Amino acid sequence: MYDYGIIGGGPAGYTAGMLLAKQGNSVILFEKDKLGGTCLNRGCIPTKAFLHYSEEYASLKKIAEFTSIESLPQLDFSKVVEKKNATVEKIRKSLELAVKNSGVETVYAEACIKDKHTIEANNKEYQINKIIIATGSKPKEVKGLEFDGKFILNSDDILALEKLPKSILIIGSGAIGIEWARILSNFNVEVSIVEMAEHLIPLADTEVSKRIERIFKQRKIKFYLNDLVEKTENKKVTLKSGIELEPELILVATGRSPVCMPCDDASILGDACGEVQLAHYAISQAKFEAMGIPYDKTLIPSIIYGEPEIAWVGVREQDMDDNSEKYMLPITALGKSWCDEATDGFIKLIVKNGKITGAHIVSKEASSLIHTVLYAIQNQLNIKELQKISYAHPTYAEGIGEILNIF
Repeated sequence: MYDYGIIGGGPAGYTAGMLLAKQGNSVILFEKDKLGGTCLNRGCIPTKAFLHYSEEYASLKKIAEFTSIESLPQLDFSKVVEKKNATVEKIRKSLELAVKNSGVETVYAEACIKDKHTIEANNKEYQINKIIIATGSKPKEVKGLEFDGKFILNSDDILALEKLPKSILIIGSGAIGIEWARILSNFNVEVSIVEMAEHLIPLADTEVSKRIERIFKQRKIKFYLNDLVEKTENKKVTLKSGIELEPELILVATGRSPVCMPCDDASILGDACGEVQLAHYAISQAKFEAMGIPYDKTLIPSIIYGEPEIAWVGVREQDMDDNSEKYMLPITALGKSWCDEATDGFIKLIVKNGKITGAHIVSKEASSLIHTVLYAIQNQLNIKELQKISYAHPTYAEGIGEILNIF
């Protein structure tokens, strides 16, 4: 009998498996596809690879401003796809080796739970002391916008594109929608977004949303707020507002639904539990399951990648009470931003009783900056203590120091 049987080899599953195995437990992990789950194979990693290559391509336009290049090189999208696939494959092989070396036994097959101590896979039954379910999630479908893999795509389908469309309509403006809008716009695709909320990125601080709206307008990315798709007919899309669009493709980016597998006495980790669908949240759950390391569900950082990056954690302005105050610094105040030609954005801290309770950053390197503030929030550090930190110059991080010096 195995001490633990884990169904699903994504961040929650493989993290829990390796940590439990290193504690001397016998662990068997079942994965019906490839290790790494959505994050590595159909989400975070391939998307960030595409984003990087799109920004490299877009940077050629800036290079042309101070060189004698008369025309930009032609984009060969097939080579971009090849590089993306190579990146994913390299990381997956490294992960497979790490899982193997940790002592976790991996079975590549679809598994089903027969009872609370039995898992069946490949017509074989495995006896398990404790079952962990980490079966992940799948793209959420919207009525009237059912996926067909040709005209109406989900976040899995778009990663399989072999050629770029001339135009695309993105439904939803969460992390998936915003990042794909940036990727495709960088590749000169005409992008439109439909968002039923009153702002883009509805979960973000309102000032973050408004700044991204301004940036998208500058970059000719169209968006329609307080709106939704009423019908699609012959590749013509009619919005509730009456606006008609004729995109070459539609990407439905309205989130993901948990893939559940009921079982008594089983732990459910990662996307399957239906809480925060982020890889680092799943990893935090796995660390708690395997090692008892606690985490604060209210302090899970959110990041949207691209230029500029968007990051936030903790209290938003729309959640502030009367005892809270906000302090902002425009990125233009930082010399590094001018050197990098990355001056659009801000650092915003929300403070209560001398301690930071929220941070919202639109800036290059925001994905790194947010952790500096997160450490202070989670450990409830007083601003007077944070003022003692010496921030290097010129950096984006010194912007945090500049705000703290106000006090």
